Amino acid sequence: MSLFSKMKEPVFLKENSNAEEQLKMLKSLEPTLNAEGVKILKQDIKNLEYGIIGEKKIEFELKNSHMPMYVLHDIYLEEDDLSAQIDYLVFTKKLCFIIESKNLYGDIEINNAGDFIRTTEFNRRKKKEGIYSPITQNQRHMDLMKKIRLNSKSNILTKSLSERRFEEFNKPVVVLANPKTVLNAKSAEEEVKDKVIRADQLVKYIKDAYKKSNRLALSDKDLLMWAYSYLEVHKDTVKDYTSKYEPYKLNMNEQGTEKAGSLVSEKKPVVHKKTPVKNPDIFKELKDFRLNKSREEEIKAYYIFSNKQLKTLVEKMPKSKQELRSIEGFGVTKVTKYGDDIVGIIQKY
Repeated sequence: MSLFSKMKEPVFLKENSNAEEQLKMLKSLEPTLNAEGVKILKQDIKNLEYGIIGEKKIEFELKNSHMPMYVLHDIYLEEDDLSAQIDYLVFTKKLCFIIESKNLYGDIEINNAGDFIRTTEFNRRKKKEGIYSPITQNQRHMDLMKKIRLNSKSNILTKSLSERRFEEFNKPVVVLANPKTVLNAKSAEEEVKDKVIRADQLVKYIKDAYKKSNRLALSDKDLLMWAYSYLEVHKDTVKDYTSKYEPYKLNMNEQGTEKAGSLVSEKKPVVHKKTPVKNPDIFKELKDFRLNKSREEEIKAYYIFSNKQLKTLVEKMPKSKQELRSIEGFGVTKVTKYGDDIVGIIQKY
């Protein structure tokens, strides 16, 4: 029996993003910067907030698609000297959609050369400017995914087959999340047009591409393994978003002694300390439950819940299925399937 044998709705295997953390960090910087730095900071904050809003709109569309799919949000991949921050990976039983979210302001034109040209208007004056192609950006994400996939294959024949069919199974798409943006792609080639859509077209786009695909549908178990193959190589990154503002920092006297003292604390790097297990018995019982279920269903143990989720269970001790839902990775389907057992174990302690 597979993990989600009756899967009918989308499941977010990774839903969180570091954008909110980045936003808080940037907002805390304002009292430490001079006027020029504050101006730059406010524009960066505005752009980041805009991006978060765009991703939320895509999240809403996916959650209300009523399709069996696995979703990974904000995935960071590295291989050799290459890296990619991917907004969404959406796995259906036939295709994986690599989604680049763009919450652009202004109107977007794509010409016959594939260039992106944005037109904005201020005080009744229009301004045109070229912007970096999100299609190119997304293609680089896909190329890195392909490289990771091929490097994971040791057999020459399977590697060759995977290389030939990678584009057949993976579909990059740029989603314009701003409902006010007008997209003019009438001069663009069909191949380019097919890679840029509006957020309200996303679910239909996925369903249409799924119907057109000649690939045999995967089983629920194989679909889960496909999604997890990328979740496993995702790297949680701790980035320093403040270094670009160093030239605009006020000195200690300008900030004020009291403020400066508090800011020293804020600037300390986040250190993720290992939390000791308060009760080793519950840790062992949950681990044993996970192992027994994985053997019973013939799947890997971390498909039930990962070591990180196990640690969170012991730290938060959810005493109901509703509380269990608040833990990342425990969506409706997983809580319905395993919630009673997990909560039952925790309630004994």
